[in-house]
Amino acid sequence: MERTEVSGFPDIPPPPAIPPQGFRAIDLRVGKRLLWVGTATYPLENIARVHTYMLMPRRWEATRLFLKRLGIILSVAFALTILGGITGLASRNTASTLIMWVWLGSTAALILCAVEWLQVLSAHPLYVLAVETSGPPMAVVTSANPYQLDQLVGSIVYAIEHPETEFHVTVDRLMVNPKNYHFGDNVNMYGGTGNVGVGHA
Repeated sequence: MERTEVSGFPDIPPPPAIPPQGFRAIDLRVGKRLLWVGTATYPLENIARVHTYMLMPRRWEATRLFLKRLGIILSVAFALTILGGITGLASRNTASTLIMWVWLGSTAALILCAVEWLQVLSAHPLYVLAVETSGPPMAVVTSANPYQLDQLVGSIVYAIEHPETEFHVTVDRLMVNPKNYHFGDNVNMYGGTGNVGVGHA
């Protein structure tokens, strides 16, 4: 791990220690006024915010979506079963084949929905470090050690204020499905001054 500091700033926390290498490890480094997160590059002057927070799974939303899908699938299956019963008056073989395929398809759809739902329910909260730029792009990394991420915030902020600073650490790549997690609040400004609206994602 390397770091160059401007003399006279002994109170700036050093970057966190390098965690054990793993298959999800990713390099995060600052040098020549650039923040590198793996192969992605962010100019330090474009960074609007650096912060840590707890990334929570969308369990309630996933449960509502599963129940909605369950209702739709069962409604369609029962409607097609009734339709099959009506057509059974003309041809019993056609009706039984139709009903069999309807329930096979419904069962497969329910299994897929249940697997997706259980993935969100079993997901763990993650403590992450987010680097937001003045535009839409955002980098998010994690670590098994929350204190390491808190220290890293200070190191990045110091590098923003002192462009000659350089350091290199290894953190973990965030390998999750973004649809399964809350990525914080969306804060919207509505005209004038002092008018703030907060929308929960």
